[in-house]
Amino acid sequence: MRPIQRRLAATAAGLVLLPIALVGCGIGGEDTDEPAKPARVPAEEATARSRERVQAYLDAMAAKDVAAGRSQLCALLHDGFDLGATGPNGDFADHFQVPEAAITDIRSGPLGQEVSVSVSVAIGKRTVARPLVFTVTRDGGDWCIAGEAPGSTPAASPSPNGPVPSPAS
Repeated sequence: MRPIQRRLAATAAGLVLLPIALVGCGIGGEDTDEPAKPARVPAEEATARSRERVQAYLDAMAAKDVAAGRSQLCALLHDGFDLGATGPNGDFADHFQVPEAAITDIRSGPLGQEVSVSVSVAIGKRTVARPLVFTVTRDGGDWCIAGEAPGSTPAASPSPNGPVPSPAS
């Protein structure tokens, strides 16, 4: 190999290794003093945001504030909400009141945070407590309610000893 070829090869090798050496020294690389941000959302934040969204929705139900309730939902649910929210079976129907609503449990689920609530619904003089489960998830940079489903009641759960026999007539 001629001296000029050796010099070019050494220069090329130096240029290839220079960025690696600079990053190893801490020059030109990312700042390593800051802790790495976790890829997943911390459980405490997920629980707090889920509680906030569902509580805001429950408050909107009690106040019959349809716009406030809608703002807690993910964008994909807005059209369905607009069609049924004030209908006869909607959460914001005029013929019933919500005197009490409380969050009873928050758990991590397969589609997001599952927030269990107990909602007391009053129609005239009759008041009934209904369990619901809201699914809260992250949509982009914000949290929103992605679903609502009936919850289970302890009376509806199967007995650990099998079905309870009915009394003989």
